[in-house]
Formats: sequence, structure tokens, C-alpha cells
Amino acid sequence: MAGRWMDFGQYGAAGAPGAEALSIAIENMVGGISSPVDSDRGLAARLNYLTKSDAGYEAMDRAGIHVSPRTLMAWLAEERTPNRANLARLDAAYWDLRRRNVAADLKHRLNNNGRGTRVEINPVDQRGVEQKYRRALAPRSVNVRGVWDRAVDAWMDDDMEELDAVWDDVLDLLGSDYDGYSYVSSIGWSA
Repeated sequence: MAGRWMDFGQYGAAGAPGAEALSIAIENMVGGISSPVDSDRGLAARLNYLTKSDAGYEAMDRAGIHVSPRTLMAWLAEERTPNRANLARLDAAYWDLRRRNVAADLKHRLNNNGRGTRVEINPVDQRGVEQKYRRALAPRSVNVRGVWDRAVDAWMDDDMEELDAVWDDVLDLLGSDYDGYSYVSSIGWSA
């Protein structure tokens, strides 16, 4: 892990490992259907999205949806509603496909034609830490380039080890201050 904090949170600091914050920030860039899968609108939108391409059928297969064509047609025609387990699988298949479809765009936007993306790093929340144990940490802003393809691929694969290695590369840009940002309250960017 990037962090050298021996017992993070022992004195009341709150935050998350940088790799986790990086994953959350990338995930927040992926928009999609906001209606819940168990609503008529949410189910119809997910089914429509998933059945428009071969990739959608592959996503359903990866999610464990193995129903007959007749059942799928009944779902699409709103004649039948999937059971709870299949609703959850449809939702998982939708988000899997959505992530795959936007990954290339995310890489392009974050790489910004080689210029990278300016990232704001907010340090851990130390409001619950006694004054004598607080570290002097301020929000930092750094231009990050050259790691975004790796970061998006690791996010797609839920590879926290690789995201941690990417976070280490980001921390190297901070100079001698890097250790204070192994854990953060949040990170963000405008891309």
C-alpha cells in the first residue's frame, strides 16, 4: 500500500486509501440509468440497453442470466417481470456493459491529448484528532499524466493492487509530502 501511516485512524483521522478514492472518482464519471432496476422504467431501460448489441448479451451471460429467448421476449414486452435474483443480475450486467462502453472515453478524457488531468487531493479529515496528534496537511493539486490508461484498466478489473501502484505514481508527484496523502478524504478532477 502507498500509505506509511502505521495505524491509520488510531487517533481519529477519517479517510480512505488513495487507491480506493481513485476508484471511486473514476466510478463517479460513469453515468447511467438512475431509475432502480425494480421500477418499470429502470427495468425497461436496462433491457433495452442490454439487448441492443452482442456485447449486451455477453454482459448478461457474464452476469449469469441464462433464460430462454421466450422469457427474454416476455420481459421486453413487459408481460413478465424477472424475479429478484434476475433483477440483480440484470442490474449487474447493465453496469458491467456501461463501464466497458465508457472505458475508452474515460481514458481519452483523462489523458487529455497527453496533457493529463489536474487532480485535487483532499487530505484525511482530522476533526476527530487531538491537536497534538494532527498532521499539517492541506489540499493539494497536481497535474497527473501518463497513468490514466493503467488506472482505468485497473478500475475495470477491480484490481486494487494496480490502483495502489498508480496512486504511488501520483504521490511521487507531490515530492516530500507524499506520505501524508496515502489516505485521503477525497480526490476529484474536472475532465
